[in-house]
Amino acid sequence: MNNVKDFRNASYDIDPIYLKRWSPRSFKDKEVSDEDLNSIFEAARWAPSAANVQPWRFIFAQSAEDRNKFLSFIHDGNVAWCDKAPVLVAVVSKMDEVRFGGDNPTHAFDTGAAWGFLALEAIRKGLITHAMGGFDREKAKKVLHIPENYMIHAIVAVGYQGETAELKEQYQEREKPSDRHEVESFISEGIFIEK
Repeated sequence: MNNVKDFRNASYDIDPIYLKRWSPRSFKDKEVSDEDLNSIFEAARWAPSAANVQPWRFIFAQSAEDRNKFLSFIHDGNVAWCDKAPVLVAVVSKMDEVRFGGDNPTHAFDTGAAWGFLALEAIRKGLITHAMGGFDREKAKKVLHIPENYMIHAIVAVGYQGETAELKEQYQEREKPSDRHEVESFISEGIFIEK
């Protein structure tokens, strides 16, 4: 397994947990306890939410039968590695809100925050997460019985990190923490400045 410090260094002082969180593809054949799984959902529960609407929903698959349902709509390139993950989670948000009289303009923003909290708690628990956008959204909504007023954003593989050598060769070189753009490349003061 890779040493994160070989790939990631913060330019400013932050808690090391942010650097530890990355998206491995190699999973051990080891079940995630219900207690640890509930803990990552508990962390998501406490994410900030506009007007405290909390539009996020998580559908998880732990049994072989449920995981096979998920694998039916995940693209083959992702199935090639995520089929070993002991848990798959669909990240979903409710797009409307009665109190707002229609659309909830922050449903995706708030749900993204909840996913971030989940990912950080997972790494704190010794788990890894890898979110995927490569799946058939319409088929996923049908298979998982997701109503029309909900949006499915991602599928997240959850489990314990395995050995890089266990991956298919095409994924082994990519199995390392990625770096990030420097802060100065995405902030501007006072007005928007394209960088």
